[in-house]
Amino acid sequence: MIALSDYARVVVFTGAGMSAESGVPTYRGRGGIWQQYDYEDYACESAFRRHPQRVLDFHELRREQVLGCEPHAGHAHLASLQRTHPSLSIVTQNIDGMHQRAGGAVAAELHGSLWRLRCAQHGVVEDAAAGRFARRDCAQCGRPLRPDITWFGDMIDEAVFAQARALIEMCSLFVCIGTSAVVWPAAGLIPFDVRQRPHLVEINPEPTDGSARFDQVLRASASALPELLVP
Repeated sequence: MIALSDYARVVVFTGAGMSAESGVPTYRGRGGIWQQYDYEDYACESAFRRHPQRVLDFHELRREQVLGCEPHAGHAHLASLQRTHPSLSIVTQNIDGMHQRAGGAVAAELHGSLWRLRCAQHGVVEDAAAGRFARRDCAQCGRPLRPDITWFGDMIDEAVFAQARALIEMCSLFVCIGTSAVVWPAAGLIPFDVRQRPHLVEINPEPTDGSARFDQVLRASASALPELLVP
């Protein structure tokens, strides 16, 4: 058990395992989405340019699948902890919006969100009402809107990563939940090698390639967070 009151600033860093317990399909690994679909047809800029409506159909299906899942006790607990410990920041690799649906505030969505679209000329459009997109073209120029997600071959959003780095540099407790901690560039945010590093905790039901580098390892699922993190 970890008492957050022992730490001035906390960063919770979440990956696919955080949402998997809710039934959200993962992208990588056994049974992952990229074993069923070719990302070159659905998750890269060239695919969008060739067949924008097919790519939007695919992401609409993903949105509908996510809406069929519910946040679990771990999501709800993090949201509750943020109310009692306002300096707790959530940085996530997930694009599913499950933290927000549970009432949590996410400081940095490293890979974007299923619930936003963007126009290259006119910027980002929020679209979180339903599985189907409210509209597929930009209201100002009529061009197809693409999901606001970091696809294969995309550059990372430097501003989002900079925000995450700033929070991590200031934290005294870093809790890594449901991620392998080895997939770059997100894994590069984990402060393994900084001179004055925070206390590093891994929460995962299975060992990962990065487990040995953490100060504390808790072999538990994300839904067990109410028993592991206390105010």
